[in-house]
Amino acid sequence: MASQSQLHGIELIDCAKANAKQGIETATELCGYGKNINAFQAELKKACQDIGVEIHELSDLITSQQTLRQEGGFDIAPESPTDL
Repeated sequence: MASQSQLHGIELIDCAKANAKQGIETATELCGYGKNINAFQAELKKACQDIGVEIHELSDLITSQQTLRQEGGFDIAPESPTDL
């Protein structure tokens, strides 16, 4: 659900990270910036700088854990209920 107002700070970072895989246009809209990608990117970079994180583009927010969840991973389990 898109934000009714432009997000800032950690709320913007959280929203952008959650929607980064959907692309810059979608993340921009859902974070309350409509079609204004430039304003979204500038505010996101500022928010990240404020917490000491350097990003160059939206995809920098995608973590390896998010990638593994989407692509799938592997299960670690015993070979049988009685055999560890």
